[in-house]
Amino acid sequence: MIFQAVTAPAPQTGASGGCPYDPAAAAPALDGHGLLDLFGDGFVRDPDPWMDQLRSESPVHFDPLTGLWLVSRHADIRTVLLDQEAFLPDNAQHAVTPLGVPALRVLARAGFRVRPALANNSTESHSGLRRVVTRFFNAHRVAAAVPVIERIADDLLAGARERLDATGRCDLFTSFAQVLPCRVMMELLGVDTLDAATLTRWSDASLELFWGRPTPERQLELAELVGEFHQWLTATVSGGAVAEDSLMGALTRHRLPDGRLLDVQTAVGACFFVFVAGQSTTGQLISTVLRRALAEPGLWPRPAHEEPLARAWVEEVLRHEPPVTSWRRVTSGPVELGGVRLPAGAPLLLMLMGSGSDPEVFDEPALMRTDRPEVRHHLAFGAGRHRCPGASLARTEAAVALRAACRLLPDVRLAPTPADPPMLGLLSFRAPLRIDVVAGPAHAGRGVGTCA
Repeated sequence: MIFQAVTAPAPQTGASGGCPYDPAAAAPALDGHGLLDLFGDGFVRDPDPWMDQLRSESPVHFDPLTGLWLVSRHADIRTVLLDQEAFLPDNAQHAVTPLGVPALRVLARAGFRVRPALANNSTESHSGLRRVVTRFFNAHRVAAAVPVIERIADDLLAGARERLDATGRCDLFTSFAQVLPCRVMMELLGVDTLDAATLTRWSDASLELFWGRPTPERQLELAELVGEFHQWLTATVSGGAVAEDSLMGALTRHRLPDGRLLDVQTAVGACFFVFVAGQSTTGQLISTVLRRALAEPGLWPRPAHEEPLARAWVEEVLRHEPPVTSWRRVTSGPVELGGVRLPAGAPLLLMLMGSGSDPEVFDEPALMRTDRPEVRHHLAFGAGRHRCPGASLARTEAAVALRAACRLLPDVRLAPTPADPPMLGLLSFRAPLRIDVVAGPAHAGRGVGTCA
């Protein structure tokens, strides 16, 4: 089915009867910091004040602008992720902004159909598909991939160094953070029929079309790119030329629980999710890791020679500013969550980024601490059977990227700019879209955590 739009739940009678269900009455208005707009510049640039207020005042909060229930406390989010019966992933990849008829026609002409495969699959086929994908991102393969990541990182940073020396300035997002995971993914999965720039453009367009708030005109532009992406995936998966030991080859040979071979459309859906998550979201993680490291007094360029520090920094960024800021679930029946009674079919938005600052779980959550003992308790990669299968690779890529940048660009600092850098601000994805650096002395001052 083509991605559907999320709509507010219709008023209905609760499980115990009584008055018609009214979501607006079930959750109080949240206006202590102004109007809550999940796509607004204020929220995108500094979500912490809203997240603090949500957790303390309305931990299960109905947002009338999106029709979603915002779940912000760590315990409630973990409950939802682990309860596979009461909370289904079926809406995980629905479009949050209704797609207009012209954009839907473009997608239909391209044959765009994504069936339940991984993140949006609550059927019995999920576990088998997940096992296929996980084999390509297990600990052994990730360890073997480190030399590949290091080689590509060094190559990209050499180009960044040349631009920096020639012009005195360089953007580490477009020259490094955005490109590294795409090239790594293509090499690890044996993709050699197109260039990294095209795959990145397709992936980014997919995120914006289904998780953004594009205008009808922008929807048409994005739909064309997403259609091209889907057609390439379909032709590649069904063309018979994929290597048997590749992810696509493994999917084409996979059999469903009833013994049937996996259909092409479901295989394409799985590849669609893997390619988008494996490159765009990992690039967003690397972007945030680098920018926060450059801004932290006493940190840059120490991770170049302190691998534990690099890994600890990545973990703190995942806790406090994960690239996947939220994820969706839908209730399978009436249920109580955080003291709020929800009806069947209530769409939830799990605020992963806010859960990482929950003071019930993390001490001094506003501070970036590389000595945090409970840091792995964060939910940046989800939990349960839908936990991100590429978590280990994403962590490793981000740590390698940070160490390589510190080693090859030890003398850079953030460039002074008249305005804040542009930010990616989609429903479930957030990251800096520029990391302008200039040559200059590293920050002086006290180091972070106990690694100083």
